[in-house]
Amino acid sequence: MATTDQISMKLQANEAGHPPVVAVESVYKSFGTQRVLNGVSLTVSRGETLAVLGRSGTGKSVLLRMIIGLQTPDSGYVRIHGQDITGLSLDQLGEIRKKMGFLFQHAALYDSLTVEQNVAFPLQHNRKGMSQSEQSDRARQLLAEVGMVGHLDKMPSDISGGMKKRVGLARALALEPDILLLDEPTAGLDPISSAEIDDLVLKLQAEHHMASIVVTHDLHSAKTIADRLILLNQGNVTAEGTFQELQGSSDEFVREFLKHS
Repeated sequence: MATTDQISMKLQANEAGHPPVVAVESVYKSFGTQRVLNGVSLTVSRGETLAVLGRSGTGKSVLLRMIIGLQTPDSGYVRIHGQDITGLSLDQLGEIRKKMGFLFQHAALYDSLTVEQNVAFPLQHNRKGMSQSEQSDRARQLLAEVGMVGHLDKMPSDISGGMKKRVGLARALALEPDILLLDEPTAGLDPISSAEIDDLVLKLQAEHHMASIVVTHDLHSAKTIADRLILLNQGNVTAEGTFQELQGSSDEFVREFLKHS
């Protein structure tokens, strides 16, 4: 079980050789007098899935937004492929985000677009050289990967929550990202749909070999899809390791958090 200092040392050692795909180092973030992140450090390598756990309001989603550049830390660094993204211009961030796929908690599909059009949307704005036919072919290929090829012409209002998550995953993969960020991918789903999303994430990870970060409250999902987990408590990394390593922790908060898993 690694402490925050040990994680930071590992991050620095990795940077001396081959930088991890995502590296967060000693990040602090406060909103007014409320400190949300208190020196958080983590790394994620290509082909690895990291789950970020913690109670509500402990900074999980803030951390995810920092990695994609939607919020900036008060201090510390966020590096993507070794490049510090803090302080970059919107255009520079835009180029980095093209290699990052993001699944929002509620899928965030465009209500006025069909399933196929939702998946093709990133291609229309970022692949100007692709013809409309090529964009459609790419969207249909991705929808086939997530088991939604039979629902191309449906509107988001006509499909279930689990289906929306599948479409959101397909859209997140549209630009062939090497980083996948998932915000509560099983939230609000029944157990069967949650298991289907877990299986789909594992399948996509095996096929695309991305660096993935999953923010979740779902312990079963985290145990199923993640190679490593970190547990945040009051803005600190309380524990880091495999699910089995966290289960063996002597820390009272870790044991209390996991006891119903």
